[in-house]
Amino acid sequence: MPCGKMALSRAEGKASVPLSEDEERILSEIAQQFYADDPEFAREVGETTLYTHTVRRMKWSGLGFVLGVGFLIAALSTSYLLAFGGFLLMLGCALYFERNLRKLGKAGLEQITSTMRAAGLRDAIGGAKGKMRDRFKRPGTGD
Repeated sequence: MPCGKMALSRAEGKASVPLSEDEERILSEIAQQFYADDPEFAREVGETTLYTHTVRRMKWSGLGFVLGVGFLIAALSTSYLLAFGGFLLMLGCALYFERNLRKLGKAGLEQITSTMRAAGLRDAIGGAKGKMRDRFKRPGTGD
């Protein structure tokens, strides 16, 4: 929906009502002040979608599944009970992944795949590495 439109609900459907010039000006001033006060937060809000948290949970459950496979293989040589624990970890992560995939739905999956195509697979999956690196940078080091 464009910035200068406001949607109204009616019994027969939705209609768009344009904002007045004064409302447009006030909205523009609020947006400019928002970007000026906290540009980092404004950028983050602009990049975040409804599906960001669901995809993050899917990444963690995928990592848990891989760790469960590794634990299962390592524990098979020592104890079947520990190996069963690895299997349960894998099962739980797979079910959690499937549950979040259903929450994502077809529209979300299409949005994520288009984002991955635009940003590249490495940036879509490996973005957390750069964030962690930035988080632990020491001020004044120049790196």
